[in-house]
Amino acid sequence: MGTIELQDDILLIRSHIITYGNAAGISITERIRNEIELMWNEPEALVHLNDKLHLVKFQITADYQPGIDDMEILENTDPRNNYFRIEEFCKINISFVDGLGCNTGYFKLSDLYEGSTTAAHEYGHTLGLNHPHDLDIRGTGTPGIMYPRGTLVDPQYQYNPGAIPGDNTNGGTMHPQYRKVRLQDILDLRLQRLEFHHKKSIVGDFSSVWHPDHKDIAEA
Repeated sequence: MGTIELQDDILLIRSHIITYGNAAGISITERIRNEIELMWNEPEALVHLNDKLHLVKFQITADYQPGIDDMEILENTDPRNNYFRIEEFCKINISFVDGLGCNTGYFKLSDLYEGSTTAAHEYGHTLGLNHPHDLDIRGTGTPGIMYPRGTLVDPQYQYNPGAIPGDNTNGGTMHPQYRKVRLQDILDLRLQRLEFHHKKSIVGDFSSVWHPDHKDIAEA
């Protein structure tokens, strides 16, 4: 989720990442922030708005807030704020957000290694993007940021380039580190359909979910 501001020939998207949880911290919060900003700015995408081309730019800030509580998230009215709990354990064993176009989620620590692209992928969901329908993209090159684990890709983009495509036990599916934000991912946001008031708009919506530690739930 974020705000969009029309500045001459630039469409500036601002989002603020807030982390909490036992595995969160200043360092990993900065890693998430940097990954999202770098990857989503990489296409240097131009979109048509009001019969004019605009460069889409992402400005991502972040803050580690270990003491945040459920009411602070529930009562938040700032559309830039996105809240993610980070823990070593996740009951579904994979990072997730609370729907398409949301502002909350739960990250599994092991998914957030340097270059994992997980944070950038989940950020795409907060902007309203879904997984593509066709998950066999062999012959098309670099996978886009919204392709999920399990996608069939060219051998060089697999966990194990020598594995038979689709063989999950031996690494025959997409390694997330090869995902890239492409021009098409920016175009899929369909920013031209947003309603702007005083040159400002919002992408995404408030899910406002405070997540407990899944480990506490499992042990209850």
